[in-house]
Amino acid sequence: MVPKGLVTNGQPVDNQGHAAWRAALPGTPGYAVRPAHRTDVPAILALIVADQIGAARESDVDHPGYLAAFEAIDADPGELLVVIVDDADAVCGSFQLSLLPGLARRGSLRCQIEAVRVAASLRGSGIGAAAMRWAIEWARGQGCSLVQLTTDKSRGDAHRFYGRLGFVASHEGMKLRLT
Repeated sequence: MVPKGLVTNGQPVDNQGHAAWRAALPGTPGYAVRPAHRTDVPAILALIVADQIGAARESDVDHPGYLAAFEAIDADPGELLVVIVDDADAVCGSFQLSLLPGLARRGSLRCQIEAVRVAASLRGSGIGAAAMRWAIEWARGQGCSLVQLTTDKSRGDAHRFYGRLGFVASHEGMKLRLT
């Protein structure tokens, strides 16, 4: 735990050692993004399980692997797990940003956006688009030359959503399940 007012990884922290920044989402009064805290994990998992694909994969939300994964993400300076919150600090969305250094593109840094979720009741409100624009600007500020993401082939609405934000389906992603 870092005392209040000290800085860790270049960010101010609160009295519980959490990164203390909070960024308003332009065009969405009452909503902001901030780093996820360990106490946000149940709300993030609820968003994942509420999703049709997530519900098929995530059955035991009390599994200790979730908290272990959160701790690993939180400790890695190249990872940022973000929550979208309302004025009452209730979690209504989340996404993960991963910085990926690589040799391609003259050694450019990429940002991978993963696990994007917005509460069903808020879809179409502009909150998701504002959060993705924030993520893109965050990546730009980190020196990234490219932002990339994957989305399940069955998610036609998500494909259209990302297309409206300027993403292009330029590559074919593949996965190999190991467990």
